[in-house]
Amino acid sequence: MWLHGFTQTRDSAHQFRSILAGTNEVLTLDLPGHGENAAIVASLDETADLLDDVLPLEDFALGGYSFGARVALHFALRYPARVTRLVLLGATRGIHDDAERAARRRGDDELADRIESIGAEAFLDEWLRRDMFASLPNDPGERAARSRDATGLANSLRHAGTGTQRWLAPELASLSVPTLALAGSIDQKFSLEASAIAEGVKNGKSAFIDDAHHAAHLEQPAPSAAVVSSFISRF
Repeated sequence: MWLHGFTQTRDSAHQFRSILAGTNEVLTLDLPGHGENAAIVASLDETADLLDDVLPLEDFALGGYSFGARVALHFALRYPARVTRLVLLGATRGIHDDAERAARRRGDDELADRIESIGAEAFLDEWLRRDMFASLPNDPGERAARSRDATGLANSLRHAGTGTQRWLAPELASLSVPTLALAGSIDQKFSLEASAIAEGVKNGKSAFIDDAHHAAHLEQPAPSAAVVSSFISRF
């Protein structure tokens, strides 16, 4: 089960998912605030509970990117017995400092207001011009797969943005599921997070995708899929 990032949908990362599907059954869905589920408003913990109701009854490997990785981590912490392997690309433990977390939440709320003010299409133009996406390939299919519901995206930030997330570092030691924490090698901030997450869980490993920034699975789909497939096949 692969969970998409902020502004993406279940149709995103097609090339990456297609490679994984060569050796795995790959399931996707639209997270709250996105795609067909744009009208659903949910926190990260509430999203984990919603997933528990809709994901397969049998055990499964769970992976996600950025926002989806944060959802995946919350799900694994709440329902550890359901997950056989956990793959986190561009994940974060959250923000430790209370004041910094509050400032991030205010920033997320301001960004949510801007999305509603200028509309989803104009916001996507701004979002994808950020430095962390500077090396994304020009892929019209990936752009077309982005979510275009301004209210849904705004509510996702307000209710499940990084500023809403509690500091998860103390909880990682309880997580025994084999965990792969990934980041692009150019993405310094999330490379540090990947290392910290891998060190914090009981059975963790970190890996870094060469010549990739935040969206490593979009920039380097084949190497990213190879690392994930190799990890999954070990268990």
